[in-house]
Amino acid sequence: MKGLVWIPEDEHDQRVKDYLDSAHQAPYFRIGSIALGIFCLMTLAILMIVF
Repeated sequence: MKGLVWIPEDEHDQRVKDYLDSAHQAPYFRIGSIALGIFCLMTLAILMIVF
């Protein structure tokens, strides 16, 4: 059986790291805005029913 030795590839690893840092950003601002909008609409609907 062949020995398992990991040899880092600096250039390739750096390109992969740069790609992962730039490509997959979670849309936290959009999620927060949608949640706030839904909260405000539900609050407004409840206030319209009560008053």
